Amino acid sequence: MRRTTHRTTLALAALTLLLAGCGTEAGSEGGGSDTVSPPPSSSPPSGSPSPGCTAASELDAADSGDTVCLAVGDTIRVSLDGTKSRPWKPVTTEGSGLEATNSGIVLLPGDASSAFKAVSAGQVRLSSQRPLCATETGKVSCKGIQEWWVAVEVK
Repeated sequence: MRRTTHRTTLALAALTLLLAGCGTEAGSEGGGSDTVSPPPSSSPPSGSPSPGCTAASELDAADSGDTVCLAVGDTIRVSLDGTKSRPWKPVTTEGSGLEATNSGIVLLPGDASSAFKAVSAGQVRLSSQRPLCATETGKVSCKGIQEWWVAVEVK
């Protein structure tokens, strides 16, 4: 009886480790990574200035959770490198102070590219999301979502 319980425990542990690896295997497609970075711990509070505000003109997936400051007239570009099997959704805005502008051409399937011009003082949350796991037929899949967001303060 003890040997059967031990084998069952090992089998369950192996299955758990296998399932926990969903989304962490690198794919063979170009144009981004199939690895998953941890999500930011929390969203910035709305309506309050953030102490860690930095200046930036370009943002990518590594900037998730950051707060960026812009002056009226500045432009900020967002380039999120995705893959065909894990595409980024278009970048959305929530708040006031930015206006969408021409971001150029997206060259690879799964990428999200946007540009915004700071037109008035305000606070905006830029965000996007993509599947946590590849959605290819015949491969391990999950329903998880990787979120990306950046808070922008226009002064």
